[in-house]
Amino acid sequence: MAFHNPHIRVTVVDKDETRIRRWNSKHPPIYEPGLNEVLRIARDGARECVFQTGRGGDDSCASSAGVSSECTSLCEEHAEGFTTVPSRRPNLLFTTEVARCIAEADIVLIAVNTPTKTRGAGAGSATDMTAFEAVAAVVAEHARPGAIIVEKSTVPCRTAQLIEDMLAHYRPGVHFDVLSNPEFLAAGTAINDLLSADRILIGSRPTPSGRRAADTLASVYTSWVPRSRIITTNVFSSELAKLVANSMLAQRVSSINSVAAICEATGADIDEISAAVGADPRIGSKFLRAGIGFGGSCFKKDVLSLAYLAETLNLPQVAEYWRCVVSMNEYTRNRFAARVIKCLNNTLRGKKLTLLGYAFKKDTNDTRESATLEIIRTLMEEGPREIAVFDPCCNPATTEAEIEQLLGPAHGSQVLKKNGGVVHVYTNAYDACNGSDAVLVATEFDEFRYTGPGKHSKLSTTAYTAPLLLDPRPFERLEPTEADLLALHKYFARTGETIGSDDPLDRFNQAPLCASDCPDCLLKTNAGPNASNYGAGGEHQAKEYLDWAKISYHMRNPKWVFDGRGLLDIRGMEKLGFRVETTGRQAEF
Repeated sequence: MAFHNPHIRVTVVDKDETRIRRWNSKHPPIYEPGLNEVLRIARDGARECVFQTGRGGDDSCASSAGVSSECTSLCEEHAEGFTTVPSRRPNLLFTTEVARCIAEADIVLIAVNTPTKTRGAGAGSATDMTAFEAVAAVVAEHARPGAIIVEKSTVPCRTAQLIEDMLAHYRPGVHFDVLSNPEFLAAGTAINDLLSADRILIGSRPTPSGRRAADTLASVYTSWVPRSRIITTNVFSSELAKLVANSMLAQRVSSINSVAAICEATGADIDEISAAVGADPRIGSKFLRAGIGFGGSCFKKDVLSLAYLAETLNLPQVAEYWRCVVSMNEYTRNRFAARVIKCLNNTLRGKKLTLLGYAFKKDTNDTRESATLEIIRTLMEEGPREIAVFDPCCNPATTEAEIEQLLGPAHGSQVLKKNGGVVHVYTNAYDACNGSDAVLVATEFDEFRYTGPGKHSKLSTTAYTAPLLLDPRPFERLEPTEADLLALHKYFARTGETIGSDDPLDRFNQAPLCASDCPDCLLKTNAGPNASNYGAGGEHQAKEYLDWAKISYHMRNPKWVFDGRGLLDIRGMEKLGFRVETTGRQAEF
């Protein structure tokens, strides 16, 4: 919103001072491809820049070559000149001053975590609304009269009524409008999902005031989203649509994983099944890749929330149907771990196992509901010598702390190897695999793929890869939009003399400086040159595809590899001396 609307001030508030400090530094608390480019412009502002209006030629000109004309599009005359983009002031702010910022806002968006309840009524299914209610109360207390209150969090159906009741309690007689505006984005592609949104959903009350509020919020999105992609519904439909969308995607994942189990028992190939089924246009090919199940903060939580809603509405058959989606997901993950143990002669004593990938999916450092964590839990019960973990996007210190916190109490003893346990988190894949009896590919990072003998080419360090590197110029309008400039930024970052540059248009202002004791800077320094970048403050710097021949040389026989994501060429890996087990295919040994 801030990136595409430089005239709007967007303030992000949070009580967590550490989180806000990181948002105001070179080390944002989350990794997401493309985030750095958007954040640097909106948070830090931008310098004036100049580039040739048409394609080709020398784009390094830094002179002030403004173009003035009565036309608003690029005619042939203007396509031959230069375009000057004026400087831009910062309009994205991060602060802990919650009450003050709420009181100043015309629109307040509530975007807090809504996990599954762990105790009390509905434990294990119902949505825990503790944080949401607390924030809603603060908003009700401080929001200015007439403010628009927007649900961004995924919430149970009819939550808007709860907010309206709280507003009426805290501010009787004061008018507010409550909207539902859920996000439809995925970790690892969130920025691209936002920049190229397939739809924006806004739910409101069917009143003149409610419709005006929806139009006001829609006007913010229309700066980059076509109006035809903005869907307006009643507020309860919007809330429920988010739950249903995630539940149906989760359903597809569980469905294809159930078929993968049949393939492993019959000799059919799950990839061939997926291709054949996905060719039917009524079904499509998306979310038909078998693996070790879905993870993340949304799918499981939202399926369970939908099941709980059905139970409260006295629809037990509906609830049972959706609970089967989660049951199949857990079965898939447990079946993979059991397959590993079985292939290793039903004992892990004295053996080292390596898990490649800790995040729940590639191109993110989000580890919530990660399948890897549950696999570690299962493997620990077998008493291995070591469980090695490597993830190119996850901060090793954070990963260690999370594993210790989540597995320590349940295990009843030390978890981390440095404290006498068995889990060790590495900063590079080769050290993690050195001396291993088995390697488990748990996350579908591209660098884990086997690309063939001698093919260890570097992966693109640009978050957005396109089949063709097309110059987006000339633009449709004389004054380029931020979307136009971002497209040009990506093009220059992959071509010509500016290839690999993080600021090919020379627009970025200096990023905030870190303190001398910044823990993120110290981690980067101490990790050394062979460590991954972990996405801290920028793009995930993928060095190159793994050299699986090198890994094979340093592994212990019989060199087991368990491909839980369908990344590896089995025949090619076998030629390197590996014994490969993969999801959805029958073992050939």
